[in-house]
Amino acid sequence: MSMVLAATMVALPLVPVNATADSVQEPVFVDGQAQPVYDPSDVVREDVWVDAGVDSDHDGVEDVVHVEIVRPRETDHGLRVPVVYQASPYYAGGNPVTNHNVDRELYVPTRPFAEITWHYQDYFLARGFAVVYAESLGTGQSTGCPTTGGENETLGAKSVIDWLNGRARARDANGTEVNADWTTGRTAMMGVSYNGTLPNAVATTGVEGLETIVPIAAISSWYDYYRENGAVVAPGGYQGEDADVLAEYVYTRADREICRPVIERLEAAQDRLTGDYSEFWHERNYLDDVHKVDASVLAVHGLDDWNVTVSQVAKWYEALAEHGVERKIWLHQSGHTDPYALRKKEWLTTLNRWFSHYLYGIDNGVGEEPRATVQREDGSWTEEADWPAPGTRDATLWLRSGGDGRGGLATVPARGRPAFEWLTDDAREKVEDLVDAPSSEHRLSYATEAARTPVRISGTPSVRLRLMFDRPAANVTAVLVDRAPDGSFHVITRGWADPQNRNSEWRTQPVRPGVPYWLSFELQPQDYVLAEGHRLEFVLLSSDHDFTLRPSPGTGVGLEVTKSEVTLPVVGGQATVREAFPRH
Repeated sequence: MSMVLAATMVALPLVPVNATADSVQEPVFVDGQAQPVYDPSDVVREDVWVDAGVDSDHDGVEDVVHVEIVRPRETDHGLRVPVVYQASPYYAGGNPVTNHNVDRELYVPTRPFAEITWHYQDYFLARGFAVVYAESLGTGQSTGCPTTGGENETLGAKSVIDWLNGRARARDANGTEVNADWTTGRTAMMGVSYNGTLPNAVATTGVEGLETIVPIAAISSWYDYYRENGAVVAPGGYQGEDADVLAEYVYTRADREICRPVIERLEAAQDRLTGDYSEFWHERNYLDDVHKVDASVLAVHGLDDWNVTVSQVAKWYEALAEHGVERKIWLHQSGHTDPYALRKKEWLTTLNRWFSHYLYGIDNGVGEEPRATVQREDGSWTEEADWPAPGTRDATLWLRSGGDGRGGLATVPARGRPAFEWLTDDAREKVEDLVDAPSSEHRLSYATEAARTPVRISGTPSVRLRLMFDRPAANVTAVLVDRAPDGSFHVITRGWADPQNRNSEWRTQPVRPGVPYWLSFELQPQDYVLAEGHRLEFVLLSSDHDFTLRPSPGTGVGLEVTKSEVTLPVVGGQATVREAFPRH
């Protein structure tokens, strides 16, 4: 039976056949999905080292990428299969590291190697896919240096796809050249976090043979991981981490000294002083190269992910749409996690159909289905045409005075004379405590009336604030909150900015105390339904204990209430918020 014929088979009673030199079991597809016709314990394992095409440790020798291949035994008897490929800097573990100190003033300008495995491995092997692992440059048995998203890491991961398609050289441990004659060359990249970020990066090279990627909780711009609108921020739970710290953590190759100069250059170039965007961060911004993406994309992200924030997938998905890339998105209510642990059966079905189509060419209709799968707050799942939800339009709310307790948030602009309300920064105070307090000198809070109808936010909120400062440097943090009728609350989303970068992420401009400035910035995207009877609150503070730098307390921040506004992406737009909050 030819592979072409096997690829067209549908629901028939099928029995696996043992592979021999004369008779090789071909892949089988039922209802558009690859079936488990191979023994995942009867496999061929190989280790090879692929020429990376770069010399990132500057030793005069081309870097090599250590690759481990796990493929069905039948591939030794003529079967050729596609590849599910995961590149990672984590296979060899990590080093003890010390994060940067975040309790500081703001800037004012003038192991032993183990066999690699994966919980998806047996699933894919049984269905006629090889599984390939690659250790990122500077980690494990690969040479080169880790650079936290630098171009060399992208090229190192790309070189494996080039080798699978006969365009790069590889050798085994004895130095003997090895060819990938067991594969069709059609490759999918997939992984979570850093392991999902590398697929984004490699896809932007447009490398031939990469047919699809599945980035889960992945980064699309490293600047937005460690910075936000000019502010130095941290991924949730990792205060003080930065690009140099992560590079040091994954720097697990045997030579522990050769990459020291590279990591020292990372530390200097990342610029924790100003937080400005720069060529260093531009190299690590994959959004600018989305026009090169030829692979389809199945993106997955948690709406409660504060490690890799939702903006990473929202901006990536939007850019893919602008360039007509075939795509689908899964959004769930959990954090930094793989949907395998949340909705295993349905997720594996989606993944199987996706790979069966893009790697084996099965016409199973996966490209004609709704693009968005979204989990709601009650745990239910919905299928929608796309994301943000169709019918979403901007809706604006304006502030009313009283923010030291709780001012108002209304659907029409305020009238009357401009007035400033002030807060005093104290980075020791946590957002949740300030939100919960009925009044505080350390935050300003503004709330709508109780919603008369549900309001669905789908996309990226933003704020436009008129601010004044009594010192030449400050953090600015904006928070959206759902306040239930019993007084309990849920932080919907938040965002951060440095007023010194009010005009550009690229350039710090001085702040003069006592002078009002406009500051506009986006909060983290979200998909959230404010229930009937709940209030929407906007809370302004300065430093965010869990995310921003933490300067000494005392900076005063003034908000010109009647000129400031909050814009929400709402299904139904302004008409929806007027219906929900009809009183001015």
